[in-house]
Amino acid sequence: MSSVASAAKLSAAPSLTADTVRAARARIQGQVVVTPIVFSEALSATTKAKVYLKLEHLQHTGAFKARGALAKISTLSDAQKKAGVIAMSAGNHAQGVAFHAGRLGIPATIVMPKGTPFVKIRKTRDYGAMVLLEGESLVDAADFAAKMAAEKGITFIHPYDDPDVIAGQGTIGFEMLEAVPELDTIVVPIGGGGLISGVALAAKALKPSIDIIGVEPELYPSMSNALQGRNRPCGGATIAEGIAVQTAGATSVPIVRENVRTVVTVSETSLERAIAMLATKGKMVSEGAGAAPLATLLEYPDMFEGKTVGLLVSGGNVDARMLSSVLMRDLVRERQVLTLNIEMPDKPGQLHAVSGICAEEGANVLEVIHSRFALDLSARSARLGITIETRDEDHAKQVMDRIRMSGFKLSLRDPNEE
Repeated sequence: MSSVASAAKLSAAPSLTADTVRAARARIQGQVVVTPIVFSEALSATTKAKVYLKLEHLQHTGAFKARGALAKISTLSDAQKKAGVIAMSAGNHAQGVAFHAGRLGIPATIVMPKGTPFVKIRKTRDYGAMVLLEGESLVDAADFAAKMAAEKGITFIHPYDDPDVIAGQGTIGFEMLEAVPELDTIVVPIGGGGLISGVALAAKALKPSIDIIGVEPELYPSMSNALQGRNRPCGGATIAEGIAVQTAGATSVPIVRENVRTVVTVSETSLERAIAMLATKGKMVSEGAGAAPLATLLEYPDMFEGKTVGLLVSGGNVDARMLSSVLMRDLVRERQVLTLNIEMPDKPGQLHAVSGICAEEGANVLEVIHSRFALDLSARSARLGITIETRDEDHAKQVMDRIRMSGFKLSLRDPNEE
């Protein structure tokens, strides 16, 4: 965790203030969703804070990025609109630009890295944009997009390092505090820093005492690096790919330094737990970046206990297979799904005996693998791998104790070995 409050303060660029955010709000009014902010009784009980969720995943494109995209597009001259716009993105920014450009009849080109998931490419094309796959990373895609913009005389819309884009994202801050003035803290995911910069400018203008806290994935501490003058590696596979940025935006760093109380990093495990918790307790689907604020409460509970906290759920564009995997992994983590290795005599009735115990104890059998050929076993023995679903960890222990009491040798398979 890194504190911004103790760092030397730098003034925000004079061209980007709370009034800039207000102007952007007027330009995009009626064209983006004023998303609800709701109190979560279940998450409040779990985290010991009063938790409000700002539901930006309910935007037309499933993420807050539509705000900044429109705020930038709305500043273009007729000639610029006719020439078109270009952006680089692997997801939410691409869809935000494509959606509003298509709606307004503006030609849009989106440059995506090679290897971008097909679903994101398809959604962006469905909004009417031309998609080009260039480079192996977002940095490569950005270089190509900037070069193409210069060559063709079209407007490049940066996903976070642009004052108009930042101002558009910042409209969320006004909405949150107008709806829930008693908020003590707002927790915001950080990639390049555009979202938290805009939100901080707006929120601090309405309530100077409010704490703004930023959160990054442990694998991508780009803003923390910029604030601390460090050079920790930024890279690797994160479930919060929407905020997997290697370098923080130059426009955002001084704003964050002046207006954000602290920036923390969260583990992949906390991000997974937060996605699962939002689904099971919050009854909503969130992508990894959108779940990062809740992951912060889970990883740093003492920072928030007793406070009224607004969590910015920035988007819900998560791949269905990824969501399914995260939910199942959470069941394994909570010992609600577990695999037992059971050594037994190789004779009739043994499998029936084990499955009967599971049934009597109320455990649901999901999968059975019966092996007679493991060389570490006697030729007169067999091994049963049985995956069961239980109510909770106590119930799992009850089932395992009953199996052991029935004379079977049992061990719990480590999910990390799979």
